[in-house]
Amino acid sequence: MIIKDLFKTISAVLLVLVVIIVSRKFIKVLAKAIEGNISNEIVLNLLGLKIVLAIDAFLPVSIFMAILMVIGRMYRDQEMSAVASAGGGVYVIYRAVFVLILPLSMVAAGFSLVATPWAERTIKQVMHEDKKQADIKGIAAGRFSEYSHGDLVFYTEDISSDQQMQNVFLQNRKGKQLGIVNAKFGRLENLPGGLYLVLQQGEKVQGVPGDKNFIFETFDEYAVRIEKKETTLRQKRDGVPSAILWSSNKLLDIAEMQNRLAAPLSVIFLSLLAVPLAKTSPRGGVYGSLIVAFAIYFIFGNLQRVSHSWVVKEVIPASFGFFGVYLLLLLLTGMLLIRLYGKKWIVMQFFGRGAE
Repeated sequence: MIIKDLFKTISAVLLVLVVIIVSRKFIKVLAKAIEGNISNEIVLNLLGLKIVLAIDAFLPVSIFMAILMVIGRMYRDQEMSAVASAGGGVYVIYRAVFVLILPLSMVAAGFSLVATPWAERTIKQVMHEDKKQADIKGIAAGRFSEYSHGDLVFYTEDISSDQQMQNVFLQNRKGKQLGIVNAKFGRLENLPGGLYLVLQQGEKVQGVPGDKNFIFETFDEYAVRIEKKETTLRQKRDGVPSAILWSSNKLLDIAEMQNRLAAPLSVIFLSLLAVPLAKTSPRGGVYGSLIVAFAIYFIFGNLQRVSHSWVVKEVIPASFGFFGVYLLLLLLTGMLLIRLYGKKWIVMQFFGRGAE
Protein backbone atom coordinates (compact mmCIF):
# COMPACT_ATOMS: atom_id res chain seq x y z
CA MET A 1 0.00 0.00 0.00
CA ILE A 2 2.80 2.40 0.95
CA ILE A 3 4.75 1.65 -2.22
CA LYS A 4 1.68 2.19 -4.40
CA ASP A 5 0.74 5.48 -2.72
CA LEU A 6 4.34 6.68 -2.79
CA PHE A 7 4.74 5.97 -6.50
CA LYS A 8 1.51 7.82 -7.35
CA THR A 9 2.41 10.81 -5.18
CA ILE A 10 5.99 11.04 -6.44
CA SER A 11 4.76 10.95 -10.03
CA ALA A 12 2.16 13.66 -9.36
CA VAL A 13 4.53 15.98 -7.46
CA LEU A 14 7.32 15.55 -10.02
CA LEU A 15 4.91 16.16 -12.91
CA VAL A 16 3.62 19.38 -11.34
CA LEU A 17 7.11 20.72 -10.61
CA VAL A 18 8.46 19.81 -14.05
CA VAL A 19 5.46 21.33 -15.86
CA ILE A 20 5.75 24.59 -13.88
CA ILE A 21 9.49 25.02 -14.34
CA VAL A 22 9.68 23.78 -17.94
CA SER A 23 6.69 25.94 -18.93
CA ARG A 24 8.49 29.05 -17.71
CA LYS A 25 11.66 28.08 -19.57
CA PHE A 26 9.64 27.16 -22.66
CA ILE A 27 8.04 30.61 -22.74
CA LYS A 28 11.53 32.14 -22.88
CA VAL A 29 12.50 29.76 -25.70
CA LEU A 30 9.35 30.65 -27.63
CA ALA A 31 10.09 34.35 -27.15
CA LYS A 32 13.55 33.85 -28.68
CA ALA A 33 12.01 31.92 -31.57
CA ILE A 34 9.45 34.68 -32.19
CA GLU A 35 12.19 37.30 -32.16
CA GLY A 36 14.15 35.23 -34.67
CA ASN A 37 17.10 34.58 -32.32
CA ILE A 38 16.63 30.83 -32.71
CA SER A 39 14.96 28.83 -35.44
CA ASN A 40 11.56 27.20 -35.03
CA GLU A 41 12.98 23.75 -35.85
CA ILE A 42 14.92 23.43 -32.59
CA VAL A 43 12.18 24.60 -30.21
CA LEU A 44 10.76 21.13 -29.51
CA ASN A 45 14.27 19.68 -29.20
CA LEU A 46 15.11 22.27 -26.54
CA LEU A 47 11.85 21.52 -24.74
CA GLY A 48 12.67 17.81 -24.49
CA LEU A 49 16.20 18.53 -23.25
CA LYS A 50 14.91 21.00 -20.65
CA ILE A 51 12.54 18.29 -19.36
CA VAL A 52 15.53 15.98 -18.79
CA LEU A 53 17.32 18.71 -16.81
CA ALA A 54 14.19 19.46 -14.77
CA ILE A 55 13.63 15.81 -13.83
CA ASP A 56 17.21 15.55 -12.59
CA ALA A 57 16.86 18.75 -10.54
CA PHE A 58 13.48 18.02 -8.95
CA LEU A 59 13.43 14.24 -8.44
CA PRO A 60 15.00 14.37 -4.92
CA VAL A 61 12.64 17.06 -3.61
CA SER A 62 9.64 15.29 -5.21
CA ILE A 63 10.50 12.08 -3.36
CA PHE A 64 11.06 14.01 -0.11
CA MET A 65 7.67 15.74 -0.35
CA ALA A 66 5.87 12.55 -1.41
CA ILE A 67 7.12 10.59 1.61
CA LEU A 68 6.05 13.40 3.94
CA MET A 69 2.59 13.52 2.38
CA VAL A 70 1.98 9.75 2.30
CA ILE A 71 3.37 8.91 5.75
CA GLY A 72 1.78 12.04 7.24
CA ARG A 73 -1.61 11.02 5.87
CA MET A 74 -1.20 7.55 7.38
CA TYR A 75 -0.59 9.12 10.81
CA ARG A 76 -3.61 11.44 10.47
CA ASP A 77 -5.86 8.56 9.38
CA GLN A 78 -4.50 6.43 12.26
CA GLU A 79 -3.28 3.80 9.82
CA MET A 80 0.07 3.90 11.63
CA SER A 81 -1.71 2.92 14.82
CA ALA A 82 -3.04 -0.15 13.05
CA VAL A 83 0.45 -0.97 11.78
CA ALA A 84 1.90 -0.59 15.29
CA SER A 85 -0.82 -2.75 16.85
CA ALA A 86 0.08 -5.49 14.37
CA GLY A 87 3.70 -5.39 15.54
CA GLY A 88 5.07 -3.15 12.82
CA GLY A 89 7.43 -0.35 13.71
CA VAL A 90 9.77 2.13 12.11
CA TYR A 91 11.80 -0.68 10.53
CA VAL A 92 8.70 -1.92 8.68
CA ILE A 93 7.99 1.60 7.39
CA TYR A 94 11.58 2.11 6.27
CA ARG A 95 11.61 -1.27 4.54
CA ALA A 96 8.42 -0.45 2.61
CA VAL A 97 9.69 3.00 1.66
CA PHE A 98 13.12 1.86 0.48
CA VAL A 99 11.75 -0.93 -1.69
CA LEU A 100 10.76 1.95 -3.98
CA ILE A 101 13.41 4.52 -3.03
CA LEU A 102 16.47 2.40 -3.81
CA PRO A 103 15.46 1.84 -7.47
CA LEU A 104 14.57 5.54 -7.71
CA SER A 105 18.01 6.47 -6.39
CA MET A 106 19.49 4.44 -9.26
CA VAL A 107 17.23 6.34 -11.67
CA ALA A 108 18.44 9.62 -10.13
CA ALA A 109 22.04 8.45 -10.58
CA GLY A 110 21.36 7.65 -14.23
CA PHE A 111 19.91 11.10 -14.83
CA SER A 112 22.64 13.02 -12.98
CA LEU A 113 25.61 11.01 -14.27
CA VAL A 114 24.52 10.24 -17.83
CA ALA A 115 21.34 11.94 -19.05
CA THR A 116 21.94 15.45 -17.70
CA PRO A 117 25.52 15.85 -19.04
CA TRP A 118 24.30 14.52 -22.39
CA ALA A 119 21.43 17.02 -22.37
CA GLU A 120 23.79 19.90 -21.51
CA ARG A 121 26.15 18.92 -24.34
CA THR A 122 23.29 18.53 -26.78
CA ILE A 123 21.80 21.94 -25.90
CA LYS A 124 25.16 23.62 -26.50
CA GLN A 125 25.59 21.71 -29.78
CA VAL A 126 22.07 22.52 -31.00
CA MET A 127 22.44 26.21 -30.15
CA HIS A 128 25.86 26.29 -31.80
CA GLU A 129 24.57 24.79 -35.04
CA ASP A 130 21.57 27.10 -34.98
CA LYS A 131 23.81 30.18 -34.61
CA LYS A 132 25.86 29.01 -37.57
CA GLN A 133 22.69 28.81 -39.62
CA ALA A 134 21.08 31.92 -38.11
CA ASP A 135 21.18 33.83 -41.39
CA ILE A 136 19.30 31.16 -43.31
CA LYS A 137 16.64 30.28 -40.73
CA GLY A 138 13.97 32.15 -38.89
CA ILE A 139 12.52 33.72 -42.04
CA ALA A 140 8.82 34.27 -41.46
CA ALA A 141 6.15 35.88 -43.59
CA GLY A 142 4.98 39.32 -42.60
CA ARG A 143 7.99 40.16 -40.41
CA PHE A 144 11.12 42.23 -40.92
CA SER A 145 14.29 40.29 -40.06
CA GLU A 146 17.87 41.48 -39.69
CA TYR A 147 20.85 39.35 -40.67
CA SER A 148 24.63 39.78 -40.98
CA HIS A 149 24.73 42.22 -38.05
CA GLY A 150 22.08 44.47 -39.56
CA ASP A 151 23.67 44.75 -43.01
CA LEU A 152 20.86 42.69 -44.50
CA VAL A 153 17.20 43.50 -43.79
CA PHE A 154 14.64 41.14 -45.26
CA TYR A 155 10.86 41.04 -45.56
CA THR A 156 8.48 38.78 -47.43
CA GLU A 157 4.73 39.08 -47.59
CA ASP A 158 4.02 35.37 -47.92
CA ILE A 159 5.79 32.00 -48.19
CA SER A 160 4.16 29.16 -50.10
CA SER A 161 4.28 25.48 -49.15
CA ASP A 162 7.19 24.92 -51.57
CA GLN A 163 9.20 27.71 -49.81
CA GLN A 164 8.63 30.19 -52.64
CA MET A 165 8.58 33.76 -51.26
CA GLN A 166 6.24 36.39 -52.64
CA ASN A 167 6.51 40.21 -52.66
CA VAL A 168 10.01 40.40 -51.23
CA PHE A 169 11.76 43.51 -49.87
CA LEU A 170 15.52 43.52 -49.30
CA GLN A 171 17.91 46.14 -47.97
CA ASN A 172 21.59 45.28 -48.39
CA ARG A 173 24.44 47.44 -47.07
CA LYS A 174 28.10 47.12 -48.13
CA GLY A 175 30.20 49.84 -46.54
CA LYS A 176 28.61 53.14 -47.49
CA GLN A 177 26.73 51.60 -50.41
CA LEU A 178 23.07 50.91 -49.74
CA GLY A 179 20.94 48.78 -52.00
CA ILE A 180 17.15 48.42 -51.86
CA VAL A 181 15.49 45.63 -53.82
CA ASN A 182 11.83 44.84 -54.44
CA ALA A 183 10.92 41.57 -56.14
CA LYS A 184 7.80 39.57 -56.84
CA PHE A 185 9.37 36.22 -55.97
CA GLY A 186 12.32 34.86 -54.03
CA ARG A 187 13.86 31.60 -52.84
CA LEU A 188 16.91 30.28 -51.00
CA GLU A 189 19.29 28.28 -53.18
CA ASN A 190 22.69 26.70 -52.72
CA LEU A 191 24.98 27.90 -55.52
CA PRO A 192 28.76 27.73 -56.06
CA GLY A 193 30.29 29.88 -53.31
CA GLY A 194 27.58 29.44 -50.70
CA LEU A 195 23.91 30.01 -49.98
CA TYR A 196 22.12 32.73 -51.97
CA LEU A 197 18.79 34.49 -51.78
CA VAL A 198 17.62 34.44 -55.42
CA LEU A 199 15.08 37.16 -56.31
CA GLN A 200 13.00 37.27 -59.49
CA GLN A 201 11.12 39.98 -61.42
CA GLY A 202 12.13 43.03 -59.45
CA GLU A 203 13.94 46.33 -59.34
CA LYS A 204 17.00 47.61 -57.51
CA VAL A 205 18.11 51.02 -56.27
CA GLN A 206 21.73 51.44 -55.23
CA GLY A 207 23.79 54.39 -53.99
CA VAL A 208 25.24 56.28 -51.05
CA PRO A 209 22.67 58.01 -48.81
CA GLY A 210 23.09 61.78 -49.09
CA ASP A 211 24.49 61.66 -52.64
CA LYS A 212 22.47 62.40 -55.77
CA ASN A 213 24.08 59.66 -57.81
CA PHE A 214 21.82 56.56 -57.62
CA ILE A 215 21.59 53.57 -59.92
CA PHE A 216 18.13 52.24 -60.86
CA GLU A 217 17.91 48.74 -62.34
CA THR A 218 15.28 46.19 -63.20
CA PHE A 219 16.07 42.49 -63.35
CA ASP A 220 14.59 39.12 -64.10
CA GLU A 221 16.83 37.39 -61.56
CA TYR A 222 19.16 38.75 -58.86
CA ALA A 223 21.06 36.81 -56.18
CA VAL A 224 22.42 37.96 -52.81
CA ARG A 225 24.91 35.78 -50.93
CA ILE A 226 23.98 35.07 -47.33
CA GLU A 227 27.04 34.52 -45.17
CA LYS A 228 26.93 31.95 -42.42
CA LYS A 229 28.06 33.02 -38.97
CA GLU A 230 31.33 31.65 -37.66
CA THR A 231 30.86 30.51 -34.06
CA THR A 232 32.98 28.54 -31.62
CA LEU A 233 31.51 25.65 -29.67
CA ARG A 234 32.60 25.85 -26.04
CA GLN A 235 31.35 23.08 -23.81
CA LYS A 236 31.13 23.86 -20.11
CA ARG A 237 32.12 21.48 -17.36
CA ASP A 238 28.48 20.47 -16.73
CA GLY A 239 28.46 18.83 -20.18
CA VAL A 240 31.64 16.78 -19.71
CA PRO A 241 30.96 12.99 -19.57
CA SER A 242 31.06 11.61 -16.03
CA ALA A 243 33.67 8.99 -16.95
CA ILE A 244 36.14 11.77 -17.77
CA LEU A 245 35.42 13.61 -14.51
CA TRP A 246 35.76 10.40 -12.48
CA SER A 247 39.31 9.79 -13.76
CA SER A 248 40.38 13.43 -13.37
CA ASN A 249 42.45 14.76 -10.46
CA LYS A 250 41.57 18.41 -11.08
CA LEU A 251 39.76 20.07 -8.21
CA LEU A 252 37.05 21.60 -10.42
CA ASP A 253 36.35 18.19 -11.97
CA ILE A 254 36.13 16.59 -8.51
CA ALA A 255 33.68 19.28 -7.37
CA GLU A 256 31.55 18.78 -10.51
CA MET A 257 31.51 15.02 -9.94
CA GLN A 258 30.35 15.59 -6.37
CA ASN A 259 27.52 17.75 -7.70
CA ARG A 260 26.39 14.92 -9.95
CA LEU A 261 26.49 12.38 -7.14
CA ALA A 262 24.37 14.73 -5.03
CA ALA A 263 21.10 13.65 -6.68
CA PRO A 264 21.16 9.92 -5.78
CA LEU A 265 22.63 10.64 -2.33
CA SER A 266 19.97 13.28 -1.70
CA VAL A 267 17.24 10.79 -2.59
CA ILE A 268 18.53 8.30 0.00
CA PHE A 269 19.33 10.68 2.86
CA LEU A 270 16.24 12.85 2.43
CA SER A 271 14.11 9.69 2.44
CA LEU A 272 15.73 8.61 5.71
CA LEU A 273 14.86 12.00 7.20
CA ALA A 274 11.33 12.17 5.81
CA VAL A 275 10.00 9.13 7.69
CA PRO A 276 10.37 10.51 11.27
CA LEU A 277 9.73 14.06 10.05
CA ALA A 278 6.33 12.99 8.68
CA LYS A 279 4.97 11.92 12.06
CA THR A 280 1.94 14.04 12.99
CA SER A 281 -0.93 13.78 15.44
CA PRO A 282 -4.36 12.61 14.17
CA ARG A 283 -5.58 16.19 14.59
CA GLY A 284 -2.59 17.65 12.76
CA GLY A 285 -2.92 19.85 9.71
CA VAL A 286 -3.39 18.48 6.25
CA TYR A 287 0.18 19.22 5.30
CA GLY A 288 1.73 18.17 8.61
CA SER A 289 5.42 19.06 8.75
CA LEU A 290 5.74 20.33 5.18
CA ILE A 291 6.68 23.84 6.29
CA VAL A 292 9.46 22.50 8.50
CA ALA A 293 10.50 20.16 5.68
CA PHE A 294 10.72 23.06 3.20
CA ALA A 295 12.92 24.96 5.66
CA ILE A 296 15.19 21.93 6.09
CA TYR A 297 15.41 21.38 2.35
CA PHE A 298 16.17 25.06 1.75
CA ILE A 299 19.02 24.94 4.29
CA PHE A 300 20.22 21.63 2.86
CA GLY A 301 20.32 23.05 -0.69
CA ASN A 302 22.24 26.12 0.44
CA LEU A 303 24.72 23.99 2.39
CA GLN A 304 25.31 21.94 -0.76
CA ARG A 305 26.10 25.09 -2.75
CA VAL A 306 28.30 26.51 0.02
CA SER A 307 30.24 23.25 0.39
CA HIS A 308 30.74 23.12 -3.39
CA SER A 309 32.08 26.69 -3.33
CA TRP A 310 34.39 25.88 -0.40
CA VAL A 311 35.74 22.80 -2.15
CA VAL A 312 36.49 24.83 -5.30
CA LYS A 313 38.21 27.54 -3.22
CA GLU A 314 40.09 24.87 -1.19
CA VAL A 315 38.62 26.18 2.06
CA ILE A 316 37.74 22.61 3.07
CA PRO A 317 39.05 19.24 1.82
CA ALA A 318 37.12 17.75 -1.09
CA SER A 319 36.27 14.64 0.92
CA PHE A 320 34.67 16.67 3.73
CA GLY A 321 32.70 18.78 1.26
CA PHE A 322 31.33 15.59 -0.25
CA PHE A 323 30.23 13.89 2.99
CA GLY A 324 29.69 16.76 5.40
CA VAL A 325 26.18 17.81 4.34
CA TYR A 326 24.87 14.24 4.24
CA LEU A 327 26.40 13.51 7.65
CA LEU A 328 24.37 16.43 9.05
CA LEU A 329 21.20 14.96 7.50
CA LEU A 330 22.00 11.58 9.02
CA LEU A 331 22.56 13.13 12.47
CA LEU A 332 19.28 15.05 12.21
CA THR A 333 17.47 11.83 11.25
CA GLY A 334 18.92 10.03 14.28
CA MET A 335 17.93 12.87 16.60
CA LEU A 336 14.33 12.83 15.31
CA LEU A 337 14.06 9.05 15.66
CA ILE A 338 15.39 9.16 19.23
CA ARG A 339 13.11 12.09 20.10
CA LEU A 340 10.01 10.42 18.70
CA TYR A 341 10.57 6.80 19.67
CA GLY A 342 13.33 6.71 22.28
CA LYS A 343 16.81 5.24 21.99
CA LYS A 344 15.89 1.85 23.46
CA TRP A 345 12.85 1.45 21.20
CA ILE A 346 14.88 2.32 18.09
CA VAL A 347 17.52 -0.29 18.93
CA MET A 348 14.79 -2.89 19.41
CA GLN A 349 13.10 -2.01 16.12
CA PHE A 350 16.24 -2.19 14.01
CA PHE A 351 18.25 -4.86 15.79
CA GLY A 352 15.65 -6.99 17.53
CA ARG A 353 14.75 -7.47 21.17
CA GLY A 354 17.94 -9.41 21.76
CA ALA A 355 19.88 -6.17 21.54
CA GLU A 356 18.22 -4.91 24.73
